[in-house]
Amino acid sequence: RKMSAPMSMLRTSRKLSKFGNILQNFKEIKQKNLLFIPARCLSLQEYQSKKLMTDSGVSVQKFVVCSSLDEAKTAAKNLKVDEYVIKAQILAGGRGKGVFSNGFKGGVHLTKNPNEVENLVSSMLGEKLKTKQTHGDGVKVSKVMVAEALDIARETYFAIVLDRSHAGPVIIGSKHGGMDIEETAATDPDSIIKEPVDIVTGVTEKQCLSVAEKLGFQGSNMQKAADQIRRLYELFIKVDATQVEINPFGETPDGRVVCFDAKINFDDNASFRQKEVFAMDDMAETDPREIEASRLKLNYIALEGSIGCLVNGAGLAMATMDIIKLHGGEPANFLDVGGGVSEQQVHDAFFLLMGDKHVKTILVNIFGGIVNCATVATGIIKASKKLHLDLPLVVRLEGNNVDEAKQILADSGLKITVAEGFNDAARLSVQKAATA
Repeated sequence: RKMSAPMSMLRTSRKLSKFGNILQNFKEIKQKNLLFIPARCLSLQEYQSKKLMTDSGVSVQKFVVCSSLDEAKTAAKNLKVDEYVIKAQILAGGRGKGVFSNGFKGGVHLTKNPNEVENLVSSMLGEKLKTKQTHGDGVKVSKVMVAEALDIARETYFAIVLDRSHAGPVIIGSKHGGMDIEETAATDPDSIIKEPVDIVTGVTEKQCLSVAEKLGFQGSNMQKAADQIRRLYELFIKVDATQVEINPFGETPDGRVVCFDAKINFDDNASFRQKEVFAMDDMAETDPREIEASRLKLNYIALEGSIGCLVNGAGLAMATMDIIKLHGGEPANFLDVGGGVSEQQVHDAFFLLMGDKHVKTILVNIFGGIVNCATVATGIIKASKKLHLDLPLVVRLEGNNVDEAKQILADSGLKITVAEGFNDAARLSVQKAATA
């Protein structure tokens, strides 16, 4: 079988990390109607992950990255392989079945003819690729990876994730590779291997060999696989990863153990000591709203609803989105201004929300523990006037100095709907968004 295409909180990733709750009951997660928030982790392109792996001694296919046709021509000439795989480099999955804006089908192609490489790259570069995971008309392809195509004799699944219940890394594996781990969890949950690793001691040779054996590696390939597992763990620790996923982690007919496809997520809190890694993120596929939020130092993630949310505290922000959905609405974003919100932060948050064309109503939900509600109310008034707010605005304030805050809003002369309670705020927001 040929190779297939494959914590400050909340960052650029649109996709919920599949391992946030991996050791919980998978079926329960699927059965519940829950609102999930995307994990805010740095996500790298496939070729970038493979470069990190290569530098750590992990076995991957030979590859070259091309951003021009001249580079593609050179790659085809210098990459001495029996067969090439040409892969468009975007973060979204489903590339193999994607369609380009020029009508060309498939973001992953195989060829044994080096003369075809340039033409295949030409059909991808500069075009937008639309897959089941992209939004709108797709993502522009600025880089294409030309790599060695290898036959896979047997494929497995391997990952290392951070798990809160074990207070450290956990190795996840399965003999069923080349498919989503959720599918394996649903069809054959007993096949999933879970091996907690002591964060202080690190992974041991005994553990590596045990996991390799459970994944079905035999003979000399068991030791090869164990060596790869050890190196992947060392990479996981070295780059402050929150997830290293290899799918498939397989064997070739000639006895090689290879990491065919990789996904690595990183802890944003470690960006200060992983400057080289985080510098790889060119923000080309990042939502412009999130780039602006990062500049304004706001914890923000864009969604696709019509109710803009301004909340203090991540827990309250998620609860706010849940109750909006309960009343039949859809949140336009996650936005946590933090416990020490200032008038300037309120202004910046309003500026961000008003710039979102999907937002039809703004809901401000503040619990004044550390925060002075009067400060928030003053910030709301100033921001509304300065930015000429013309959207319906619903405000719910509770806690520190709330009576003075409500009086400030009442005296402002602005059309602000002050809600009496959490449920009332969500109900009013949904109503106003529906009629806006």
